[in-house]
Amino acid sequence: MTATSIPTPSRKYDLSFARWVYKNVEGADRLPLCMQCGMCSGSCPIGGEMDNGPRKLFMMIRAGMKEEVLTASTMWNCTQCYNCVVRCPRQVPVTYILQSLAAHAHREGYAPKKATARFSKAFWLSVRWFGRTDERLATMLYFFSYGIKEGIMRALANLPIAQKMVMTGRMGIGLPHRSKGAGSLRAILAKATEVEARERAGK
Repeated sequence: MTATSIPTPSRKYDLSFARWVYKNVEGADRLPLCMQCGMCSGSCPIGGEMDNGPRKLFMMIRAGMKEEVLTASTMWNCTQCYNCVVRCPRQVPVTYILQSLAAHAHREGYAPKKATARFSKAFWLSVRWFGRTDERLATMLYFFSYGIKEGIMRALANLPIAQKMVMTGRMGIGLPHRSKGAGSLRAILAKATEVEARERAGK
């Protein structure tokens, strides 16, 4: 799907942002079918942890509330349980829309403000470097994403938990282990990044 720059609405209920979402966000071509029944938000197991549930977020898209949509916690708190997708009477792929919106929010520089986005980035770096998730590496990358001072404070605060995990054999010590085929995985990811960049450029 070819992406273009996200328009900034010039007035209340400016449909330019909604049209951009319909065209560039995966699955959002079915978003106009949403009848605001609330089945998605009502089915969400952690809807109460979101500042805006999916139903409200979709209405905000229609209203042209670009800033509010891209800074919402909705996309980052989604557990991808797919309850909303299964239960939507209009077959709107809610989870896919939220995932794609999260990617665009990250690209536009909104995502780093969210704790879940910071952890997602740390998780991704761990997988990219070693071909697997290393809890120690991902955790430290997440802690220090807030800065050196904050990272040290968070690490020290969680030290007793880490010590217990090491003592019970639930967490190892030493350098992270690189999984077999990590190089092949990096090549696949590099190719995917290349394809995505080409699509964004409209080629």
